[in-house]
Amino acid sequence: MITAGIDVGSSAVKVAVMRTDGRGGEEMLSGRCERMRRRDALEVARAVFEEALAESGAGRGEIGYVATTGEGEGVDFRTGHFYGMTTHARGGLFLEPEARAVIDIGALHTRALLMDGRAKVLGYRMTSQCASGSGQFLENITRYLGVTLEEIGPLSLAADDPEKCSSICAVLAETDVINMVSRGIPVPNILKGIHQSMAGRYYRLIAGAGARGVVLVTGGPAADVGLVRALQEEAAANRSPVEI
Repeated sequence: MITAGIDVGSSAVKVAVMRTDGRGGEEMLSGRCERMRRRDALEVARAVFEEALAESGAGRGEIGYVATTGEGEGVDFRTGHFYGMTTHARGGLFLEPEARAVIDIGALHTRALLMDGRAKVLGYRMTSQCASGSGQFLENITRYLGVTLEEIGPLSLAADDPEKCSSICAVLAETDVINMVSRGIPVPNILKGIHQSMAGRYYRLIAGAGARGVVLVTGGPAADVGLVRALQEEAAANRSPVEI
């Protein structure tokens, strides 16, 4: 059977098309991600679904199930809709069977959830929407620094003297960054300081949730190698029982 999954997030729509054999075997046929850029989320979801379907080579009639999550409940061709934490728990175990926690870094907020070996959600913690620890915050910082999202991870890894940055509020943190730029602080050191600030918030979220063992990082910022490294360093510095 061919199954499609649609995740309508705060800033982007993600679609995956997979073939399953009913015996635990899965094959990824296609995957697409499209930024909404102030467009109607459901229109974007339909368009990205059609693109992913065309890329997979499957016809509409071959799709046996269309699952939605996030804000995708309004997708009119869905078969079923699933709560975001449920999909993260199941998807996390699919990608990493040893994982017992997921930290999902979204465009507006971040949440840490615990699950058992059957993907049952055992508990969660979430940041406030205005905190300086979101994907949107990172995007704002790239504009101030004149770099791309793809560049910030490698630049952060090249830092030699990280600059401290506010972890209380996104507005204060962005003001800090503007001041750092005016003082001539090298971009790698600014980015490393930002990553360390964010990592501190994430670690407190993970620790507060009671996570132990393997923790999977998801969301767009999970592709930021500098941020993930900072989170690993934060866990190591606290002698944490988690493995990022």
